[in-house]
Amino acid sequence: MNDPDHKRPGQRALCRDCLADHDGGDALLRRCAACGSPRLISHPERDTLSLAHIDCDAFYAAIEKRDDPSLLDKPVIIGGRKRGVVSTACYIARTYGVRSAMPMFKALKACPDAVVVRPDMAKYVAVGREVRQMMRELTPLVEPLSIDEAFLDLSGTERLHHASPAVTLARFARRIETEIGITISVGLSYAKFLAKVASDLDKPRGFSIIGRGEAIAFLADKPVSLIPGIGQASAAKLAEAGFRLIGDLREAPVEALFRLAGKDGPRLKNLANGIDARKVTPDHETKSVSSETTLDVDLSRFDELEPILWRLCEKTSKRLKAQELAGRTITLKLKTAEFHSITRASRLPEPTQLAGRLFAAGRELLKRECTGQRYRLIGIGASDFSPPSEADHGDLADVATPRLKAMEGALDKLRARYGDAAIGKGLSLRAPERPRSEPGAISRNPAAAEDPDA
Repeated sequence: MNDPDHKRPGQRALCRDCLADHDGGDALLRRCAACGSPRLISHPERDTLSLAHIDCDAFYAAIEKRDDPSLLDKPVIIGGRKRGVVSTACYIARTYGVRSAMPMFKALKACPDAVVVRPDMAKYVAVGREVRQMMRELTPLVEPLSIDEAFLDLSGTERLHHASPAVTLARFARRIETEIGITISVGLSYAKFLAKVASDLDKPRGFSIIGRGEAIAFLADKPVSLIPGIGQASAAKLAEAGFRLIGDLREAPVEALFRLAGKDGPRLKNLANGIDARKVTPDHETKSVSSETTLDVDLSRFDELEPILWRLCEKTSKRLKAQELAGRTITLKLKTAEFHSITRASRLPEPTQLAGRLFAAGRELLKRECTGQRYRLIGIGASDFSPPSEADHGDLADVATPRLKAMEGALDKLRARYGDAAIGKGLSLRAPERPRSEPGAISRNPAAAEDPDA
């Protein structure tokens, strides 16, 4: 962790605002001698650690505030309609208790003055790619975890950047603020688990360090739920066995942990002792591409759900094309009024990027599930990826697919030039339930408004 006194004899103190790097000495330093900032990085292992976790702060909300300065001092929630959930919330809204994945009606009850902004995923993905590219300028060892976070291994980059990884990361954080207009939090350690923990310690605009010399003591009094993969049920099970804190796991017999957590038991013991040998692996492949939406009212009839499915297929097709992926396995997702999730899958003869082929497969799956059950959520996704060059060729028995590909290609060109709303299929207009607007709701992207929870 960062030294609360910012400097001890022999340590350096780096200012995160002006990047002045102050030499060691006997005097404690609480503010930068050059600019007066209290945001100093000082740690005995500062310049020997190289594994980092970078997390963008309230990513979606930060982008919306960047693009609309009138939102800067307001609580902002990114999410869908009242039946949807919170995608993210700015730090002002979080002071009211608003959290990601919270049902929207609860979020608005907790923070009635919040401005609700519909997600614009295309914009967020574009900004995420900018940040990702800037990460790769630091090191080729970048392992994305999501659109707004990644692990980085900066081992051996000192000669390239003429600075230790800690200094390079401080420069990077300032560059993100200056060039992208959002903020990040950095966790620096010797292990992935601890780097991710560190990045959450001082949000937003944080920079925290957990070194080898303090890891075990730091973890000792933390709840077992801090360990990745330990959810509420697992934590309760461990607590019943007397393992409430990570420190309780340190001396536990492996056999006891194996009985409680199966093959995960040895991993728990290692992490409790600050041992995490996982490497940063840059080839982290996308597993699936999908779109889903929570409905304003529960729907059961096929003719009600069919046009919604088509619009989701168009969005999924657009995302596949943007990521240069083609999927062979098509998966329909439904959630009942009782919150029971249903997934049904179909495997195509060849991979596809086309909305029409996604819809044809999804439509057949949906028909089978429309037996009177009422649904509150519907989604469609593709997986089992291949390069686009292997997709949508058809054969002698399938002459329709090449024609469909040519038609969708022409439509994509029109939309690229005139916008997504320039042209569409008549089916997409046949919607029995129009989205209801909410007080304070903003929709900057008509396409995204149909897909608030993807």
